[in-house]
Amino acid sequence: MLTKVLTQLAMPVNLALVLVALGAVLLGLQRLRLGLGLLALGVAWAVLWSLPVFSGWVRGTLEGRYPPVPVAAMPRAEAIVVLGGGMGGVVAPRLLPDLNSAADRVWHGARLLLADKAPVVVVSGGGLAWRSEEPPEAQSMLAFLRDLGVGRAHVLLEGRSATTRGNAVEVRRLAGARGFSRVLLVTSALHMPRAAAAFRAVGLEVIPAPTDYEVVARRRVTILDWLPDAQALADSSRAFKEYLGFLVYWVRGWA
Repeated sequence: MLTKVLTQLAMPVNLALVLVALGAVLLGLQRLRLGLGLLALGVAWAVLWSLPVFSGWVRGTLEGRYPPVPVAAMPRAEAIVVLGGGMGGVVAPRLLPDLNSAADRVWHGARLLLADKAPVVVVSGGGLAWRSEEPPEAQSMLAFLRDLGVGRAHVLLEGRSATTRGNAVEVRRLAGARGFSRVLLVTSALHMPRAAAAFRAVGLEVIPAPTDYEVVARRRVTILDWLPDAQALADSSRAFKEYLGFLVYWVRGWA
């Protein structure tokens, strides 16, 4: 919970609110120059991360590190590891797992397995302690894989982890028990730099198999790309989270 709270507080919109609040307090204390400066900085920071043109650029700096590779061109490995983050569990009123935009991860994992790129697929994703009503995400991922034609005998579940670091640690434990070390790692392209570094840090041989690309070839830039947009803010905030997370992992020796 503490990790999630601190991460959320560091997000661009919350950091901007903190700067604006500090600026308002300083104005009330007659510190006009510093107060106005913090107010302007807070507004500028929020506007920057809300611009579609900036959002596309900052996400592209992450996704561009791992270009897409056709399934047929992928090498063979000992296991495919699909990271959670793309599905919601079966909780009322849902009757089935809820797919979000990152559910491409599970689909891509199935395509690799059905193309015989590895004998098994590991679905890695647990639940959050404060959301005990939801089952581990790995169970939802298993249900989706079965619907995609993957046999139960080819799926290994890792349902304990709640972070990327946890994914790496738990999969490494499973790999030791099952006798594999070379894995095709499937996650969103935006998430791949941090995920690949985390898995390599625990001693696994990683072959990146990114999917779920967000930044695509577009028409020419228009005036709309220079106007603040709520979706652009949400998208760029996820890129900010990846850079922040990679920094924390690097400092702690997890990447």
